Amino acid sequence: MKEILRDIGAIARALDSISNIEFKELDLTKGQYLYVTRICENPGIIQEKVAELLKVDRTTASRAIQKLETKGFVEKRN
Repeated sequence: MKEILRDIGAIARALDSISNIEFKELDLTKGQYLYVTRICENPGIIQEKVAELLKVDRTTASRAIQKLETKGFVEKRN
């Protein structure tokens, strides 16, 4: 059992390293990637729903989405 847990940990660390490299090339953080993913999966989603899906407060979601909009990853529509 310990060996399996060790292997799972090694895989998780490897994935983390790879994702950090990929995200850095895109000027994204892992957290921002989660926002982009949820928004792409739910076209037209409102900020409140994004916050709910990601289990963050609305202010946090608003700030994160504003940064993504500034970087050109998302576009707010009225």
